Order: sequence, then C-alpha cells, then structure tokens
Amino acid sequence: MRNFTAELEQRKQAGLYRTRRHISGPQQPVLTSDGKRLLSFCSNDYLGLANHPSNIDALRNALPETGLGGAASHLVCGHHEAHHLLEERLAAFTGRSSALYFSTGYMANLGVISALAGRGDTVFSDRLNHASIIDGCILSRARVRRYAHGDVASLAAMLAETGGHKLVVTDGVFSMDGDVAPLRELVAVCRRYDALLVVDDAHGFGVLGPGGRGSVAELGLSEEDVPVLVGTLGKAVGTSGAFVAGPAGLMDYLVQKARTYIYTTAMPPALALATCASLDLVEGGEGLRTHLQGLVERFRGQAVALGYRLMESRTPIQPIMIGDNRAALALSQALEERGLLVTAIRPPTVPAGEARLRVTFSAAHSHGDLDCLIRALAECRYSLDAGSVA
Repeated sequence: MRNFTAELEQRKQAGLYRTRRHISGPQQPVLTSDGKRLLSFCSNDYLGLANHPSNIDALRNALPETGLGGAASHLVCGHHEAHHLLEERLAAFTGRSSALYFSTGYMANLGVISALAGRGDTVFSDRLNHASIIDGCILSRARVRRYAHGDVASLAAMLAETGGHKLVVTDGVFSMDGDVAPLRELVAVCRRYDALLVVDDAHGFGVLGPGGRGSVAELGLSEEDVPVLVGTLGKAVGTSGAFVAGPAGLMDYLVQKARTYIYTTAMPPALALATCASLDLVEGGEGLRTHLQGLVERFRGQAVALGYRLMESRTPIQPIMIGDNRAALALSQALEERGLLVTAIRPPTVPAGEARLRVTFSAAHSHGDLDCLIRALAECRYSLDAGSVA
C-alpha cells in the first residue's frame, strides 16, 4: 500500500505542506483567522463586494421568492428564471450573444475545454495557465501542446504545423503573476491558423476594461475575436459561480456537451439574483477601480524602493518574488506576527524555484492599510537579506 504518511512528511520537509485557516465572520480586509484578527492582503475580492450591504440585501430579499437550493440540474427542473435573468445580464454586460451560469470557475473550464475538443483535436495552452485549464485540457483527451508563457511566435509555429480542429486556451490575467495575456496578438494568430480562442478572464473581470468588463473588453475585442469568454463571479463580483459567454450556437452546444454543466445541481437561484445586483455595482464602480489602481501603483513604488523584487503586473495581483520555499514561508510568518495575512505560494502552483508572496489588493483597502503593509515589509527586509526572517 502507498505510504501516504511518508509523502506528507516529505512535503513538510520540502516546505510544501499546506494547512487550512478557519475564518470567522465576513470576507473583508480585516479577517478573524483561527481566532486572531489579521489585515488580509491575499483575497481575490478585488472590488470589496463580497460583504457589500446592497448585495447582502439583494440575497436576503430574493430568498422568500426563490427558496434556497437549486434542487436539480439545469436540464431537469433546476433552471430557474433567476438563472436565466443572470445569463441574459451577463451576455449583455460582456457584449456577447449568450451566456451560461456554471457552479464554479473550475467546473466552467473543465466543461468548456472538454466539450470543445476531443480525441483527434489539439489544444494549445499557455504554460502558466490555471490548474483548471490544465485539467480541462487533460480531460478533453485531445492532444495538448503547451507554449511558452505569452510567446505568440512559439504558438504560431505550433499552429502552423498542426492540422485538424485547434483550440487555443489562455488566462486573461494570470493568477500567480498578475500579468495580462497578449490577447490582440492571440486573436490575430488564431484567425490566421483557424483556431478557436478561449479566454478565461477570472482575474480581469470586474477590474479591467470599461465598466469592469475585463481584459478582453479593455482591448475592444468582440465576440468574433474571442468566441469563448469564461469568467468567475466569486472574485471581483463578490458572489459565487462562473459563466461562459459567446455565440448562441456555441452556448447551445455546451448545454448539450459540457458535463460539468449537465450533471450538477444548479446554483441557488437567490444567489443568481444577488449577482445581478452586484453586476450593477461593478458596472458603476469606476471610483472603486480608480482607488484600487492607486493602491497598486503606490505599493509598487514603495516595495521596489525597499528592495523587493516584483513581477511585471499592473493588476491587483502583485507577487513578491522570493525563490526559496522556506524563505517565502518565513516572510509570510513574519508578516503574520505583525498582524498581516499574506500567503506564500509554492510549487506546484508556481514553477520550482519561484516561490513568492502573492499580495493582492481590494478596493476595500485604505491607504492606511497599505501603510501597515509597507511598514511590516520594511521591518522584515533586513532579516530576509540575512537569510532568516524574524
């Protein structure tokens, strides 16, 4: 029998062991973690809407009308009018013909990729794509070719030598690096080599582009340019679930073929109505996005001045590169001892030797919160240089 205990011990020795925190109360910058109050800089609640009073009221008011559970899959009797309203709202918001409401971003990517590609086809995936994209590629049973991160020339060479049905999949904003995919160039190369482009804009949706419509909208790319757009609702939108938007015919095809849509219980209808309300806040949230960008720009200037190595990111995802697993864990722990929650990200989530602290900002953060983070990073800087953080 496989020795699972030994494997766990090996993970601990390598600085790769993971634990779960017990969070009490709502998601907001100041969290209660295992009974301790901490100022958090590791949430994906980019606009601070996860605990917004209007969204809470929308959910509370919807419950008497819709009930709680979805009760059945969408293709049995679970497709509530609330789900339909949200899908129409998402289609209009993204400028697409149609949309489908999935339970999670992970399930959306698994369902979409495995439905749109299969045996005999080829999927081309950026090497730094999210795990859900990687798993969707594997589940499709298509041939999978990974191109170097953001390297459109490399992708073009692969596409040129490949026949048959071709699917190109990329994150819009990369979750661990915070950089934005070269979408305009990807559109051009997919058009040239007759490949279907899928963009997962989980970390761009709500943050980038006019009205928070995402990285695709920021460049003015249409449904014809990006036929399949995936987005999550549990990050900047602050609720839960995910969506896929695109041409009506493709969405109908997914209803027939996407197993993670067909064979799962529909999300709570009340949550769909609360998400419609939150999309109104996203659309009118230019002030939130301006404040958020101000925090990001100020952080980058001050963190670099302290000697920290940041990655090329203009988004709320601001990784501090450390390299060594144990050093990243030590810096995270030192910050926690100063009342700050910033998680260390280690392999296999990131490549070996690229452990980092993934700092993320929310519009709910104040400049005073940022002052606390900068002070703590300054206090930890000398010890990190000396090889130990205290």
